[in-house]
Amino acid sequence: MSFAKISSEAALVSEQQPVWLQYRDQFPVTERYVYLNHSAVAPLSRRAADAMKRLADDVLLYGSYHYEQWLDAYEGVRVAAARLIGAQSSEIALVKNTSEGIATVAIGIDWRPGDRIVGFREEFPANLLPWKRLEQKGVQVEWLSITDPLERINEATKGARLLAVSHVNFLSGHRVDLTAIGQICRDRGCFFFVDAIQGMGAFPIDVELSHIDALAADGHKWMCGPEGCGVLYVRKSRQDEIDPVEFGWTNVANYNFYAGEITELRSDAGRYEPGTLNTIGCFGLRAAIELLLEVGIERIAPQVCGLADRIAAGVLGKGYELLGERTAGNAAGIVSFRKPEVDSRMIVRKLKDGGIQAAPRQGWVRTSPHFYLNEDDIDRMLAELP
Repeated sequence: MSFAKISSEAALVSEQQPVWLQYRDQFPVTERYVYLNHSAVAPLSRRAADAMKRLADDVLLYGSYHYEQWLDAYEGVRVAAARLIGAQSSEIALVKNTSEGIATVAIGIDWRPGDRIVGFREEFPANLLPWKRLEQKGVQVEWLSITDPLERINEATKGARLLAVSHVNFLSGHRVDLTAIGQICRDRGCFFFVDAIQGMGAFPIDVELSHIDALAADGHKWMCGPEGCGVLYVRKSRQDEIDPVEFGWTNVANYNFYAGEITELRSDAGRYEPGTLNTIGCFGLRAAIELLLEVGIERIAPQVCGLADRIAAGVLGKGYELLGERTAGNAAGIVSFRKPEVDSRMIVRKLKDGGIQAAPRQGWVRTSPHFYLNEDDIDRMLAELP
């Protein structure tokens, strides 16, 4: 038998393995915990950690001698992130976190008194406070609920300048229909902004299909990358509408000439990068996203949903209450539950004592499994619940 045939058969066997089994060794955290807290801070993948270690060792021994590799890492994040959401690398800026990405859009637009924004009451503060603060400038914000029907969103968006929504709600796990909302925004001529931190890396996002104008996400949740390193997508045709909030030497074209003069802005989303980047974070985030691309979001999403569905069914069977109605159309990787007479913090402590990581949030126990976990992990958590 030829080596080529052996390699082909091995690859086929690998593809036929459950996705969690194929990639579980990339997450050594499984040797210690059942980790159900990806909606807070995810463990690094082995590849992300190794990439960061290599950079740290290289700088330890050589300083900036291999600086060209740093530049390659920056561009590598842009390319990988663009592939993940169906964008162009020229539409990706590297930011510290989701909040910085949101603020760049919220502050960078030239707002006028009387402008109107559509927001959602259940948002995490990062995607609520920047829009609410614009009310001080005479901008009107109409607050909807993420459970409102599309007809209500369509009506509210009439005449609005921008709509901002999270792909997945941080507490209930409600996943909105980006494509349907994006079509409404396109029809209404409304700027469509998405906080993608609770969906990017776990569920498909296509900025073209969904007509998304800007999107922000940090790498430390479902992308399994480091904290303090994220991405901001801004559609090429919209970049001139958003002035850089922070201005430094790298916002401008030809910044490497060190002329010290303000010239035109960079012609791509790099105009939102005001100076030195988080180099070690970029090494980690690039490796983390490239791993997700290798696995395939089309394989990750059903695994995440299946595990979360198992949690939902299991806690209901033990007499817990679920936050929100979970359906095939709106389900994501977050499941929050409670018993009114039991302190959620006590439940989380009990789970932690049993080697299971979850989080208390606003009186609820919030769980969030990723694709490298399996049904036995979920059953172990269910068995530990009081």
